[in-house]
Amino acid sequence: MKERLKNILTAAAERSLEIEGVRNGRIPQVLLEIPRLRDHGDYATNVAMVLTSQGHRSPRSMAETIVKNIRDSEGLIDRVEIAGPGFINIFVHKRAWVRLLGQIEQQGSRYGAACIGQGRRVQVEFVSANPTGPLHVGHGRGAATGDVLARILKTVGYRVSKEYYINDVGSQIEILGRSVWARYRQILGEQAPFAEDWYQGEYIFDVAKAISQTKGRELISWREPEAISYCTTFAVPWIMEGMRRDLRDFGVRFQNWFNEKTLYSKNLVSRTIELLRKKGLVYERDSATWFMSSRYGDEKDRVLIKADGSTTYFASDIAYHWDKYRRGFHTVINIWGADHHGYIPRMKAAIQALGRNEKDLRIVLVRLVNLLIEGKPLAMSTRAGQFTTLQEVLDEVGRDAARFFFLMRRSDSPLDFDLSLAKRKESDNPVYYVQYAHARIASVLREARKRGIPIPSFGEIELDRFSLPEEIELIKTLSMFPEVVEGSALSLEPHRICFYTQELASLFHSYYNLGSKNRVLRIIGDEKETTKARLFLARSTKIVLENGLRILGVSAPNRM
Repeated sequence: MKERLKNILTAAAERSLEIEGVRNGRIPQVLLEIPRLRDHGDYATNVAMVLTSQGHRSPRSMAETIVKNIRDSEGLIDRVEIAGPGFINIFVHKRAWVRLLGQIEQQGSRYGAACIGQGRRVQVEFVSANPTGPLHVGHGRGAATGDVLARILKTVGYRVSKEYYINDVGSQIEILGRSVWARYRQILGEQAPFAEDWYQGEYIFDVAKAISQTKGRELISWREPEAISYCTTFAVPWIMEGMRRDLRDFGVRFQNWFNEKTLYSKNLVSRTIELLRKKGLVYERDSATWFMSSRYGDEKDRVLIKADGSTTYFASDIAYHWDKYRRGFHTVINIWGADHHGYIPRMKAAIQALGRNEKDLRIVLVRLVNLLIEGKPLAMSTRAGQFTTLQEVLDEVGRDAARFFFLMRRSDSPLDFDLSLAKRKESDNPVYYVQYAHARIASVLREARKRGIPIPSFGEIELDRFSLPEEIELIKTLSMFPEVVEGSALSLEPHRICFYTQELASLFHSYYNLGSKNRVLRIIGDEKETTKARLFLARSTKIVLENGLRILGVSAPNRM
C-alpha cells in the first residue's frame, strides 16, 4: 500500500512541477508517515513543503496543486486533505485495505518476504564467546539477536551465513589450561595453588574430573608445560561442546565455526600485515609495528606487533575480516557486546585499508541483561547456584520465552528479564499473549469446521462485510508486516518483529473480546456472509502471526 501511494504522489508531484514550468525538476523520495491522530488520515506526507523551493510557491499552494494532479487509477484513495502549512493527509479507501487480504492468502508462509537482498552474500558473526566457560545470559541475548537478524535478512533475499569465531589463541586460553591443571592436581590430592585471576567456576572441576577419568594420575608424572598443554587441548573442545549444546537447545545453529588458530596455521595474520605494509600503511616505532588507522578516522594509530614480537588481538581481527571478504561476502555483520563500542572505529579503518567500503562492515551492539524475579534483581553468582548461564535460563523458562524476552528491547538498550513473568501463563506475559492469539484463532477455525462451516477463500468473501473500525485497523496492521520485516533488515533491528507481533496480538484480542460485549462481532455468528468474512480475517491474522513467530524462532501453538 505504502509503495503504491508513493508512486501516485511522485507522479502527481512531477505533473505539478511541469505545470509550474519547472523543467528537469528533481522529485525527492516521497516520505509517508502514519499520523499519530487517526483523524489525520492513514498516511501523511510533507512532499509539498520539500518542493516549494522548486515551484516558487507557498507550501500550501504547492500541496493544492499536487492534490489536483493525483491520478488514482487503482481506487486506493478515499479522500485527501491538506493540513497546516502544507501537509497532505491521505485517507485510504476501506475496500483498498480489504483487498490486501488477498495477498496474505496468495503468499501464505511467504507473506512478508522480499527480494531487496538480491542474493547478495552476508555473513553474520555472533556470540563468539571465548571457550573458557559456559555461555551466560548476555551471550543468550547476543545469540537471539544474531540468529533472528540472520532469519530476517534471509527472508528479504540475502544469502546468509552464520558464523561463530572461536578465540582459541592467547592469554585467556593459557589461563584456562593452568586453571584445569590446578584443579586436576587438587582432585588427585596434590597441593596446587590457584591464582585469584584464574577461572573459578565449578565447570573447571568438571573438566578436570573428565581428564582424571581418561588419564587417571598419568599427568602428574608429566613435565608441567606438557601437562598444561594437554589440559588446554582437552578443555577447549570440552567447553565448546557444551556451548554448541546450549545453542542447539536455544534454536541457534551456525553454518561455520572458525578457529582463531587457523589464522596462524595459514599465516593469514602475517600475510595481512604484509599486505598493509605494501600499501604503505604500516610503520615501526618503539620496536613495535603500527597500523596507520588514524588515516581512516580512528583516533590514533594501533599496534599490530608488540615489542616482544607477539601479535595483538587487533592484528588477528584484521586478518579474520580480510579472510571473510576473501570468502566472497559482500557485507559482514558483527554482533558485539556494548563494551566493544570503542573498537568500532579501528575495525572500520582496517577494512577500508583492505580496500573495502566502510559500509561493508556493520556492527550491532548488545547490552547486558538484568535478571529479575518478581521484579527484583537477581544476584549473578554461579557459585551460589543462581541463574547465570544461558542453559539455566532455558531450563527455567523454556526456549520460546527466552528468545522472545531477549528480543523485546533494542539490542543496544538495557534489558530487564523477569524470570517469573516469563513463566506465567497470563496475558501480562508478552510471549504467552502473542502465542495465545495464534492458539485462539486456531480454536475458532476448529470450531467452524466442527460446525460444518468451511474456511472461505478470498474470492468467496464480500469485501463490504468488514464494517467495524476494529476490523479495518486489524487489516491495516496485517498489511504493514512486509514493511516491518524490510525495515528490520535495513536497520538491523530484530526487535521490530517482536514489537509487531505484540501489537498484532493485542489488536486481535481486542477485536475478539468485543464479542462478549457485542454479539454482532462474534466471529462465528448467525449471518453467513459476515461469518465468512470474519473467518477469513481470522485466518489471515493467524498466517501473519505464524510468519512473525517463525522469524523470531518462537513456536506458534494451535492449542494452549
